[in-house]
Amino acid sequence: MRTSFPKQKIKVLLLEGVHPAAAEMLRSEGFAVTTQDKALEGPALRKALAGAADTPDSGMHVLGIRSKSQLTADVLAACPRLLAVGCFCIGTNQVDLTEACRRGVAVFNSPFSNTRSVAELTIAEIIALSRRMVDQSNLVHAGGWDKSAAGAHEVRGRTLGIVGYGHIGSQVSVLAEAMGMRVLFFDIISKLALGNARPVRSLAELLKHSDVVTLHIPATPMTEGLIGKAELKQMRPGSILINNARGSVVDVPALAEAIRSGHLAGAAADVFPHEPAGKGEKFSSELQGLPNVILTPHVGGSTEEAQAAIGEDVAAKLIRFINNGSTTGAVNMPIVDLPEQVHADPTAAGDGKRRSHRLLHMHRNVPGVLSEMHTLIAELGVNINAEYLQTNRDIGYVVLDVDPQFGKQILAGLKAMPATIRVRPLW
Repeated sequence: MRTSFPKQKIKVLLLEGVHPAAAEMLRSEGFAVTTQDKALEGPALRKALAGAADTPDSGMHVLGIRSKSQLTADVLAACPRLLAVGCFCIGTNQVDLTEACRRGVAVFNSPFSNTRSVAELTIAEIIALSRRMVDQSNLVHAGGWDKSAAGAHEVRGRTLGIVGYGHIGSQVSVLAEAMGMRVLFFDIISKLALGNARPVRSLAELLKHSDVVTLHIPATPMTEGLIGKAELKQMRPGSILINNARGSVVDVPALAEAIRSGHLAGAAADVFPHEPAGKGEKFSSELQGLPNVILTPHVGGSTEEAQAAIGEDVAAKLIRFINNGSTTGAVNMPIVDLPEQVHADPTAAGDGKRRSHRLLHMHRNVPGVLSEMHTLIAELGVNINAEYLQTNRDIGYVVLDVDPQFGKQILAGLKAMPATIRVRPLW
């Protein structure tokens, strides 16, 4: 498809070791792709996205990140050419979604692709902590030998409490029940229970009745510090806490004290409030060195299968947005799912098909925009073949398929409208 902006000039920057499948897909579309293994922060990220000040065409159009690079309002303000961001992970809290929306930057993620990988890690940790496998392994590695069964338990018949019964939490529920565990769950939204899992009315009730508590919730102001000193005291003596969700949801010093005091029998954490930006940087946590504690470096979704699936999923959404204008899968934009911009025209030369001129118009959600747009097009005598509109609180997204004559005049008129945020033409 020929676009108004040559594909080979669309620049994509993929950070944090995004799976090669994503770069391969984007390059196959003709985009210019640059990859980097590490995260970038602040000035370094702004420089990489904005390009050289004396080279107007050097800025990036698409950014791909995982969980480390922070796309703040300041960074977004410095990158006017940025069209879209791909978060090659589940969460999007590393992006200022409101500011991105106001600037017409679509943000995509992959909320389902690593579900199984995180669920399997959680199940593995439940078994390992219940059997004190890490302590036993370390003892034998050091030349020790202790066959005592003290503190080791089967998981069958024990109660698992799941906080957050979304895609991952419900998958953990199914796997745990298959092993003979009794499953309770708590979610702020009413969810369909799978199998014999049972919802409870409050977090306190779940903590009180669970032998193992596992967290699968997003990072929001509501969940920050959700498990603190008071909540840890509500947990059963000898129980286990697993956090494979977000580092901000657990008070780590309080958890470390609960382990040291013997109130909790063990814990696992894959996420932390402060994490190194990349491989080789030193990590420090109050949980280090404590007995029956498993610490992993944010690898819940880091299986080859999950990362490949995430790479392909997010790259496909980015490609469709750049080539077609569809915002399906965006987390911060009005959702418009668009057909290919081709329609039959028996009078057209060549293959008997004529391409419309597609105009993607993002604007502030204020009254009168459509009226002004329609007046402009009507005065030029241009026919509208199709029109798509969706809005959210902040912006509206209008997609127009029009006859190709007067394309430059329509584009100039749309750019001049006071409410316009961004206009992008496609052929």
